Amino acid sequence: MKKTLSITLSLLLLATVLVSCGGKEEETAATTPAATTTTTTEKTVETKAEPKAETKVEETVAEAVVEPTMDEGVKFVISNGAEPQSLDPAKVQGVPEHRILMALMEGLTSIDPMTADPVPGLAESWEANEDGTQYTFHLRKTTWSDGVPITAHDVVYSWLRELDPATASPYAWFPCMFLEGAQAYNDGTGTADGVGIRALDDYTFQMDLIGPLPYAIGALEHYSFAVVPKHAIEKYGDQWTQPENFVGNGPFTLKERIPQSKIVCVPNEMYWDADSVKIDTLEFLSSDDENTNYNMFLDGQIDWLTNVPTDKLSSAEMKSSFKASPQLATYYYVFQTEKAPLDNVNLRKAIAYAINREDLVEGVTKAGQIPAWGIVPPMAGYDALEFPFEDYDEAEEMAREFLNEAGYPNGVGCPTLTVLYNTSEGHKQIAEFVQQELKDKLNINVELVNKEWGTYLTDRNNGDFEISRAGWVGDYQDPNTFLDMFLTGGAMNGGRYSSDIYDTLVKEAATIADPTERMGVLRTAEDIMINEDQAIIPFYYYITVNMIDTDVWGGWYTNTMDYHPLKTIYKK
Repeated sequence: MKKTLSITLSLLLLATVLVSCGGKEEETAATTPAATTTTTTEKTVETKAEPKAETKVEETVAEAVVEPTMDEGVKFVISNGAEPQSLDPAKVQGVPEHRILMALMEGLTSIDPMTADPVPGLAESWEANEDGTQYTFHLRKTTWSDGVPITAHDVVYSWLRELDPATASPYAWFPCMFLEGAQAYNDGTGTADGVGIRALDDYTFQMDLIGPLPYAIGALEHYSFAVVPKHAIEKYGDQWTQPENFVGNGPFTLKERIPQSKIVCVPNEMYWDADSVKIDTLEFLSSDDENTNYNMFLDGQIDWLTNVPTDKLSSAEMKSSFKASPQLATYYYVFQTEKAPLDNVNLRKAIAYAINREDLVEGVTKAGQIPAWGIVPPMAGYDALEFPFEDYDEAEEMAREFLNEAGYPNGVGCPTLTVLYNTSEGHKQIAEFVQQELKDKLNINVELVNKEWGTYLTDRNNGDFEISRAGWVGDYQDPNTFLDMFLTGGAMNGGRYSSDIYDTLVKEAATIADPTERMGVLRTAEDIMINEDQAIIPFYYYITVNMIDTDVWGGWYTNTMDYHPLKTIYKK
């Protein structure tokens, strides 16, 4: 098994390197025969983040009055998945939101559509000091969509707003992994003045890093580093993201938002590179009904389909519009490690060893996903963790041994466990597969709990689960993007995993300049988190599955980040 997997992973690594050298969580899954399924489905309403300090007005989404459009020009329609939590970069944490914000907002850097590497955005150039711990950025002389100049002071305001504990941003932990003094400010033990960012003048911005982080520039495209309009936020509070109030600096601006339906964007005439924008109307459809979206694509009502139903994969693969490629992303389940019975590491190991990843990807997901044992996908300079068994017969024997050591021989005495997942037929099918595996191999009963996207995120982040579905798309091309979220007390560490050794290794790696040494330290940390502590169960490395007719649309390319800047797309 190890030999077979190493060949497969080598092919994936080759594809990754080809993209990396040049420069979502939502996934479908197929059905599998299963015993009677116990599923709890809770109908929930979309939850909103807490109001920020600058206003007591909660963000609401009003029903838009859609006026008839005589001529929408070149129109590009995207199936964007679930209804976005918000359009405020400080309130979101999902792939659907990221796609929209890439159109509406631009940070210091932007994205090369072919490689997903960073390219100049709001900053036209930058340079680092000798040891790579300080960067100075030179901003373009450009404006917000309402004509107000954008300055380095806006960058300082935006990043401090993200970090401000009063903002309660779900992604504030991310810049804390980069900026000197950010963690102390965010956790309330430091001040804003202690954060290593400053405006040297109106068009020069400087940041101090916690160490010589070679991946720092690649991370700046992320929406947690977005630049937001202070003047609009101070005027409208949480309502600044409403279409009538919205101010942005991306290639597009917001025209309409119809809840549970669509978000409509039009070109931002004030954008510094407005001449490159060739789409007149951009629509993001809010629907996680994969079959409906697929049929709409076939009918020509959707131009870019971001997911394909598993039962349609065989026919979709025959079409020239089908685009599949390796992605820097991992699908996994996370354990709640603080509460019984899953505070028992042997029970966690029994569950992890019992899941046959090959059967999962061949019989359920069926899109060429690569079975995974570790959280970090293979990439340049970093090999994926090997499976600790020769085949799944051996794995099943080891699972039963771990179950005995946990005190539940043949599952006797083990309480019914719950698996949390968000609404999606694909996630449901994977959960049913896991449910059947644990029943057949370990005699453990599992109840499935389905919740809508917003409530699922809240419960997962708060640790309100026993086992939860999760997926992670790398925010930049480095192993650290998969490992830093499991640090003790991290905002994304819903399983409450805590290891002093792991924390020390990940933090130490951030101070190491030598790339080989740094990768070795990170690999040791991953080995501890997976092979010793079994904090999570990685299932597979993603393969991105999109559909778009590139004979009609240009400027869209596959890449390992699955990032597709909309400013580059044009109709041929």
